[in-house]
Amino acid sequence: MRGLRKLTLVICVVALVFALLSTVKVQASAEEMTTFLDSQIPGIMIQVNATTQVNSTTQTQPTENLTVVVSLETETNVSVEHFNLEVYGFLNGTIELSMLNITDTNFFMNSTSSKEYVDSIYVPNWVWGTTYGEINLSYSASLGGVVLTFPDFVSGFPMTQVENTYLEGLETQNNQLQGQINNLTTLYQNLSSSFEQLNQTYVQLYQNYTSVKGSVVDLDNTRRLTTVLAVTTIIFFVTTIYLVIRRPKESW
Repeated sequence: MRGLRKLTLVICVVALVFALLSTVKVQASAEEMTTFLDSQIPGIMIQVNATTQVNSTTQTQPTENLTVVVSLETETNVSVEHFNLEVYGFLNGTIELSMLNITDTNFFMNSTSSKEYVDSIYVPNWVWGTTYGEINLSYSASLGGVVLTFPDFVSGFPMTQVENTYLEGLETQNNQLQGQINNLTTLYQNLSSSFEQLNQTYVQLYQNYTSVKGSVVDLDNTRRLTTVLAVTTIIFFVTTIYLVIRRPKESW
């Protein structure tokens, strides 16, 4: 009985582990991260990762969220006076718009410590094209026993590409309109061909009508001539009879 309970417990633990692993896989596939900055400046190593794809799409789209992860590491003593990461997008691909600002001040780091910042960016509608990150850093670092101060370190770098859904929508509409134009062109060509056939039929019927009309006129003229000849013949015949009857008799 105890063995059965242990077996049941082991099965439950294994099932829970598989469920957790499946959840991690789903979350990993939902967002694909890319390293956009991996820089080593005097005393500090900076790495910036951000979402490049969401839900297996080829590019991030407006109205979606981007995850940004910033890591700071050092192998020496570093005193940071000011750290700032700002991420910009571009309205209509041209107008600069600040979408994220991560700021930290007055902290100390050494070889056993590090800093990590994780934040999420909402990409507004009408933002597309390449996003842009900029780091501003003021710090002092102990290098070879000498403390060096870097009052204004600035580094800019391109980040996630945001899909131009507006242009794609216009292209889709254009393709639809082009398809409608092609359909209308085909319909016009069919109607034009039908009209040409009807026109040829009309010309042929008109020619037949003209021919028949000419035949009717000739027949009418023939009938009139026949009537005239018949009347003339009758008159001639009557006149002949009349003359025969009226001829004076010979005296014997």
